[in-house]
Amino acid sequence: MQDLLPVTVQCPHCWEAIEVLVDPSVSEQEYVEDCQVCCRPLLFTVQVPYGGGEPMVDVRPEND
Repeated sequence: MQDLLPVTVQCPHCWEAIEVLVDPSVSEQEYVEDCQVCCRPLLFTVQVPYGGGEPMVDVRPEND
């Protein structure tokens, strides 16, 4: 099992920078997680490039 990768993103509700952990062994992911600062739900869409590399993380409000 690969280690989880820390990625810093900005919350679209409170605009704070938050760090999330991404599983690089799954190439495409979508999940909901609460902001660590304002506790509002966020929808994360994660894509990990084939063969590794920096994951691409899109974060938006859950109900958009």
